Amino acid sequence: MLLIALALAFVLQTPASTTNQTIAVLRAKDQALLDAIAPGDRKVWEQALASDAVYVDESGTILDRAAFLDQLTPLPVGVSGKLEISNYQARVIGDLATVIHLDDEHETFHGQKLFAQYLTTETWRRDGDDWKLYLIHTYAVLKDPPSITLPEKELRQYVGEYSAAPDLKYEIRWDGKRLVGGKKGNSMKPLDVEVRDVLFVPGQPRIRKIFQRDEKGKITGFVDRRESWDLVWKKEKS
Repeated sequence: MLLIALALAFVLQTPASTTNQTIAVLRAKDQALLDAIAPGDRKVWEQALASDAVYVDESGTILDRAAFLDQLTPLPVGVSGKLEISNYQARVIGDLATVIHLDDEHETFHGQKLFAQYLTTETWRRDGDDWKLYLIHTYAVLKDPPSITLPEKELRQYVGEYSAAPDLKYEIRWDGKRLVGGKKGNSMKPLDVEVRDVLFVPGQPRIRKIFQRDEKGKITGFVDRRESWDLVWKKEKS
């Protein structure tokens, strides 16, 4: 009975152990791929990419295997950096593995220190005794921009009600300490200033509120700019 119990325990533990080993292998492969980016080491990527692999970069450009390898070149003179995996999640089902990893980039750009983060999703597939990478999608993690402080008199110029449609209203108030804003019927959220006439809601780095003025400098409205798309709001007369 003891031997049967030990054998059963081994069988039950093997899948988890095998999965953990596979995840460790994939993580090592992914770190090696990241290490190969700065020096433009194509060999590492050639070995990992499937023949019909597709890479979607952080700007949304879709590259096939050949196009990706063609643009993989060493960093230019004056630029250096490294990418390190800071968080790694993987799910292995048979010969298929899906991966999500967060990468920290530390870069020196002509003497200046820069930092960025990327979120990458991948699909790996077992090919014989090896794993091949079929799909990669890299996303640049957005952060709130630095904010500046303006005098209260200037901040109060943004206070008022704005309309994007008869049934879509937005209000900006001064709460005694700072600007807050929100759509009618919703809660009010803090508004920070990136530069004069450009406001943003902390925690929503994709969107900027860019204000327009008339020839006399009076605010006439703003646009909610999400990447390159604008939702136009007109200031209502008080």
